[in-house]
Amino acid sequence: MNKTILNIDIQEFINLNLNSDVNTLLLKGTRFDAVETKEIIEQIEAKKRCEKKLPTWFTSKNIYYPNKLNIEQTSSETTAQYKSELISGQSIIDLTGGFGVDCFYFSKQFKTVTHCEINESLSKIVKHNYKQLGAHNIETIKTDGIEYLKTSGKKYDWIYVDPSRRHDSKGKVFFLNDCLPNIPEQLNLILKKTNNILIKTSPLLDISIGIGELKHVKTIHIVAVNNEVKELLWVLENGYNDVVTIETVNIKKETNDYFKFSIENEKQIESKYSKPLTYLYEPNSAILKSGAFHSISYQLNVFKIHRHSHLYTSNLLIDFPGRIFKIESIVPYNKKELKKLGIKKANITTRNFPESVQNIRKKFNIKDGGSNYLFFTTDLNNNKIIISTFKLE
Repeated sequence: MNKTILNIDIQEFINLNLNSDVNTLLLKGTRFDAVETKEIIEQIEAKKRCEKKLPTWFTSKNIYYPNKLNIEQTSSETTAQYKSELISGQSIIDLTGGFGVDCFYFSKQFKTVTHCEINESLSKIVKHNYKQLGAHNIETIKTDGIEYLKTSGKKYDWIYVDPSRRHDSKGKVFFLNDCLPNIPEQLNLILKKTNNILIKTSPLLDISIGIGELKHVKTIHIVAVNNEVKELLWVLENGYNDVVTIETVNIKKETNDYFKFSIENEKQIESKYSKPLTYLYEPNSAILKSGAFHSISYQLNVFKIHRHSHLYTSNLLIDFPGRIFKIESIVPYNKKELKKLGIKKANITTRNFPESVQNIRKKFNIKDGGSNYLFFTTDLNNNKIIISTFKLE
């Protein structure tokens, strides 16, 4: 950590060149003798990545940035705030601290926060930044979190961990056993130090596989931001062996969409089915990840148009956690019927349909965009259909 980078003139140069071409800057070099141009470029690239993802860091003075990979791997402020509001207490330890965004938000809910980071340079950077951000109740320790638990006599209200996938597991099925730290292997140790665990995993992890690898899973939160699933959050409670609840959220600019169900209920209920009616509903990505396909139909009193289509319909307009469309027409899937609609430009979605969007556009010469939304799908009688709609929400 070269603190010369924090000098006023260098910081000013960084801020002035956030939108500059870094390759040009590398060729030109800089006028600062005490800091290599490469180091300044690294600060520019990392800070630029924080503009939308970490606005608190981006707008604060004298923030020191690690390499851009650390920024790419860290939680966003949006998801960090969400997870911090799920838990609270006197003490929490983060076993895999990283750039420290999650700990910063935990510090608003806990009296004391411990940030463990094995990378000495990153640990120093995080400690410096916490001072700039006024987060004075966070202790940073340069250590392996699991090894620290083994030697520490402390117990915590909560333990948080964000395991990273091992590089040699690329291309394989995603298991928690493929990650570092190996949580299933270390679970008994962790439970000796706390009764409550929060685990963050990639959305690539299959939920049923995760439940099989872990014990005492109480709740799984599926977190999407602007309809893109960002992370899965696993809440474990020592001794809990009851029904697992799944809570989905799609965090949007104005409002958030929530949906909650239990895995056991999902197995026991069956959707109601119908041909497309007045309105068409497409669940958000968090719900699609959750597999709550029957629970949506049951709880919201909407019909599914086919067992595998994951599109829903009703005659009455309802508040739905996803996209809502008004149906204009429904036609069989063939060139003659589509030609009658006279649509040359449309947004196309396929659900339970044998052809790709790209092939459909090419086949029917339909350009992307416009106010029409076409759904190519299969109805309850296994007929291939086209549903022409316009978007309400």
